[in-house]
Amino acid sequence: MKFTPFDRLGDRYDTIVVGSGLGGLTSANRLARAGHSVLLLEHHSQLGGLATWFKRGGHIFDVSLHGFPYGMVKTCKKYWSKEIRDSIVQLKNIVFDNPQFSLTTTFSKDDFIRLLKEEFLIKSSVVTEFFRTVDGMNFYDDRSMTTRELFDRFFPGRSDVHRLLMEPITYANGSTLDEPAITYGIVFSNFMNRGVYTFEGGTDRLIGMMAAELQKNGVTICTGAKVDRIVVDHGRVRGVEVRDRMIEARAVVSNSGITNTIDNLAGRDVFSDDFLSRFDRVQVNNSSCQVYFGIRRGESFDDVGDLLFTSTAKEFSSEEMRKMDTRSRTFSIYYPKTRPDRPDYTVVASMNANFEDWAGLDEESYTREKEAMVERCFVDLERYIPGIREKVDTIESATPKTFNRYTLHTRGTSFGTKFEGLDISRSIFKEVGGLFHVGSVGIIMSGWLGAINYGIIVSNDVDAYLADQQQ
Repeated sequence: MKFTPFDRLGDRYDTIVVGSGLGGLTSANRLARAGHSVLLLEHHSQLGGLATWFKRGGHIFDVSLHGFPYGMVKTCKKYWSKEIRDSIVQLKNIVFDNPQFSLTTTFSKDDFIRLLKEEFLIKSSVVTEFFRTVDGMNFYDDRSMTTRELFDRFFPGRSDVHRLLMEPITYANGSTLDEPAITYGIVFSNFMNRGVYTFEGGTDRLIGMMAAELQKNGVTICTGAKVDRIVVDHGRVRGVEVRDRMIEARAVVSNSGITNTIDNLAGRDVFSDDFLSRFDRVQVNNSSCQVYFGIRRGESFDDVGDLLFTSTAKEFSSEEMRKMDTRSRTFSIYYPKTRPDRPDYTVVASMNANFEDWAGLDEESYTREKEAMVERCFVDLERYIPGIREKVDTIESATPKTFNRYTLHTRGTSFGTKFEGLDISRSIFKEVGGLFHVGSVGIIMSGWLGAINYGIIVSNDVDAYLADQQQ
């Protein structure tokens, strides 16, 4: 798909969106539909942010197409297109395998209720009250109770139940047992609706359809355009500087990380001391490692499940999950049905990770640790797909340094910030008129559905701001 060359961009737009993650794409689309002129600038050669893909050895590897809640169906139909909605399909076989239990589930609320009662022997009244509690959680609830305290209240001493309920969420957004319980409840309730879903045709097809929709609605898209600075004058946004050129705008939506937005793009000097004191308490979330396996043409393997949560660690521990030599990882299995027009078998192993563990390694140590990571993934994958080594013809790997280089996210974070980042993101336009932020913040606004929903919220804020400026 062809986008607008940099030298053909206009000098002024109603809104400039910096970055093309799912939140940025959605904000741009919504604002264009509302009649505003929108410029979308992306530093990379392709759109999508972490919703991305790459090609190696004749295979297409999806980086973050692991699974999302049913809410994507409704959201994509309403805010994108029916065609996008119709390509969302369910992943029906979600596997858990660890020393405490092994099971397969549809990952729906009904099935989890059944499992808790029949497999984990939890009283029906306790299960009912637990789901009633988490289903009723919202952003404005008391934030003092942690997820650990929530679990201990309903399932004291049951580390197996804690693992069932928490492990998938930790993989999804990096949260721990010591986060505010409402962050768990809101995310868990979204997933525990009607199962886990994916996009038929892969990430490349989804982003291609979104790009076509953006262009149809009048959004100007320019890739390879790294924004150097968001220009602020007398407390109000004036535009952006990119490639030694100033492009004016009445509003700027930053889809960069909130820390990068404040520290680097806008600059700390445009914010009040009180705002900065709150911002400095924001914690960046952890990063990820991935290993990608492509299966030789003509080879295949049996259906072993769509998404495998695997671990040889005795109990759940978010700290253990972030270690370089973690014994916990997910396997996203992509069968020919994932891309019916280009059938293939690929496997992506994903691990949570700490940026600092990888950033300080010299080149030799870095290469050695990557090779060791690949080997650990092979060993674990062999338990589910025997003989997989002989069938693989392509191997690639990524670390927090890879994600940092690709996304420019602070410390390569895959999940934005901890909870306190949401308040900073939501209030930034009150500090600098016309400056808005959309991205993974606060744990709640993470993942594909969280990013898209946040894009909708922020676009409504921008639309109201632009309308007010015209009056």
